[in-house]
Amino acid sequence: MNGNKQRIVFFGNHKIGVSTLAEVHKHYDVVAVVTNPDKEQGRGRKILPTDIKLAAIELAIPVIEPINLKDIALYKSLKQLDADIFLVFAFKILPSELLSIPKVGSFNIHPSLLPKYRGAAPINYTILNGDKEAGISTFLMEEKIDAGGILLQDKFALSPDLTAGELTEIMSHKAPEIAIRTIELLLTGKYELIKQNLEDVTKAPKIHKENCELDFNKPAEIVKNFINGVSPEPGAWKVWDGKIVKFLKARVHSDKSGGIPGEYKIHEKQFIINCDPGKIEILQIQPESKRAMPIEDFINGFRGPKKGMVE
Repeated sequence: MNGNKQRIVFFGNHKIGVSTLAEVHKHYDVVAVVTNPDKEQGRGRKILPTDIKLAAIELAIPVIEPINLKDIALYKSLKQLDADIFLVFAFKILPSELLSIPKVGSFNIHPSLLPKYRGAAPINYTILNGDKEAGISTFLMEEKIDAGGILLQDKFALSPDLTAGELTEIMSHKAPEIAIRTIELLLTGKYELIKQNLEDVTKAPKIHKENCELDFNKPAEIVKNFINGVSPEPGAWKVWDGKIVKFLKARVHSDKSGGIPGEYKIHEKQFIINCDPGKIEILQIQPESKRAMPIEDFINGFRGPKKGMVE
């Protein structure tokens, strides 16, 4: 138990929120963590807890794992906690019954510059669209997806050729600070909400594996953004020599000469694929049933032809 009287309930599932949970726990009394029940995960389909549950156990914070957020038993359990604030980060939409519980309010941390990229996959779309900057928003929650009034926003520039996984890691390091500032702001009661302009809303729905097949009949910049934008999951893939291969990181190659889209060349530790127009250089790859690996490791073990088609 933290000696600070402010009581926080943290809602989350994904590893992006682990560092934020730990930081908030240092400053406030996190009286419970709400997360999804254990479920099958990974290639082995083992029953595993969420990353947030593991972090909560390590911090000795009680864990609540509801199946239904509208369950009256969950409402009663949360009500009894006498929370000042609900903090939600990479979780679900909370029903109005739960949003009415905390004395001060409920806020969400969203890894985009709202109203841009409302939805489940804002980080992916930031990379997919080749954005030069990104940001984190905190907002007071309402029942609509990511639609509440904005409390704080932090903006930062992106380095080239980042993957969604790498940007997720950056967000996880930036989120704790804005979380603490938002809690402090809410506790003062002195803030003005910034209304989200509906004309500027863009959506970032969940991306599914079946929609991630690569098409090299597109400009190199678009193909590169696609590969990096869905990496590491679901992962951009192509059936190559009868097996599904994931391409997990790429950059645009300096050679602008033409070629047949999908034709590849392995030369001097580089794996180059023609697009239309331009070429990309693959930096990370995952052959079927194998681990993800740097391209140097793949080339060292590759026994196939040095030229051909990825098809």
